[in-house]
Amino acid sequence: MTNPNNAVSETSFLGTTPEVSGTSVGETQPQRPKGLALSPSRANDYQQCPLLYRFRAIDKLPEPKTVAQVKGTLVHAVLEEMHAWPREQRLYPAAVKRLKPQWARMCDEDDELKELVPEHKTHDFLVECRTLLRGYFEMENPQGFDAHECEMYISAELPNGVPVRGFIDRVDIAPTGEVRVVDYKTGKKPIPRFSQQAIFQMRFYALVYWRLYGKIPDQLRLMYLKVTDSMFLTPSKEELEYFERDLGDLWQKILGDAATGVFRPKTSKLCGWCSHQSLCPAFGGTPPEYPGCPSI
Repeated sequence: MTNPNNAVSETSFLGTTPEVSGTSVGETQPQRPKGLALSPSRANDYQQCPLLYRFRAIDKLPEPKTVAQVKGTLVHAVLEEMHAWPREQRLYPAAVKRLKPQWARMCDEDDELKELVPEHKTHDFLVECRTLLRGYFEMENPQGFDAHECEMYISAELPNGVPVRGFIDRVDIAPTGEVRVVDYKTGKKPIPRFSQQAIFQMRFYALVYWRLYGKIPDQLRLMYLKVTDSMFLTPSKEELEYFERDLGDLWQKILGDAATGVFRPKTSKLCGWCSHQSLCPAFGGTPPEYPGCPSI
């Protein structure tokens, strides 16, 4: 059920441990607003709309969860759990059986989920999650390799002073040293002209992995479980260095806005899905009082 066109063999990834070149990336530690850091999501927020970035990263305004988001969280949780099992147990029926327990755990931790997916809709919700798991097993045989790490938390400062953090869905490492970074997507695969956000995310993870471990990932793979299709990227040193400079420019813009408190709205078709329209000047709203530049 694996993809024969993969640039790196599925069965070669046996989960060996890389030699770590150090977890402190930058030689200097310039002052920065405490708590602020770039993740793929926050970087995309700022590029989409600086005011949206402020609302999420600085004001930390609450936003309602969506069924699609929660579905992705559940499927990610099951896949993370499954990859920790012995190889012979990593079967589709066994993974499906973990949907209900994982969903119960999530509901126990967040009462809002019971309102988002009421009991009479739970069956259909879990069936949709089961379909996504089926898509995963059609794309990959998890019995053929051991993941090096799932839900890998990364936090570092790049050499140009940009603080970065995030979670990588999965990292695979072959005995011969090849590294693959994998990200699961539970939504539709975007057409090429709308795929830049996903590509940005994978380049971000490749850059941070390289700066943390001194090894550029050999393959970046986005797995679109809903349509059983993948996007593969092979990053180069030159590409990641250029991307790093772009992140540096973006971070300086964020710091400038944080110092002045002026985060300008940027309207687009995406405004229709924004939870904060009532607070946006572009729609006649008034943002909450700026809490000030986060303390140093």
